[in-house]
Amino acid sequence: KKEKMTKKDLIDLIASTSNLLDEREYIEEYIEALDRFIKSSGENKGLSEKEVMEGYQKFKAEKSSKELISISQRYGIEPNSLEAFVNKIMERMIFDGEKLIDLLEPLNLSWRERTEKELALMDELVPLLKKMADGREIVGLKAYE
Repeated sequence: KKEKMTKKDLIDLIASTSNLLDEREYIEEYIEALDRFIKSSGENKGLSEKEVMEGYQKFKAEKSSKELISISQRYGIEPNSLEAFVNKIMERMIFDGEKLIDLLEPLNLSWRERTEKELALMDELVPLLKKMADGREIVGLKAYE
């Protein structure tokens, strides 16, 4: 059925979904972007719940991709390598520390520099991985939490 909702109502509705409880910030950003798009396009047609949720999933994937590129640039890692590393984790839902070592191998760091870079990188990756996991556990990630 059709129902008019305010942005706050829509944010609350989406955020109330059990697997999206930790994503309120992303949801608010998506709704603001959606609102700007609707206003700029001149269209004022309503969206179904399915359209909103599909749009949000696409928005979240694009945001995660941009975050990965930003992280890769900060750490001097090839964006494709970092994306492959993260995709493998998400595919298996298992964090493999050996793959992290392999990821940083091209940087030719001493063991101390590598350890510092690993810890700093994982400080940034853990929250992103958790968001991508949608509440599911990633085995082996607790070591970096």
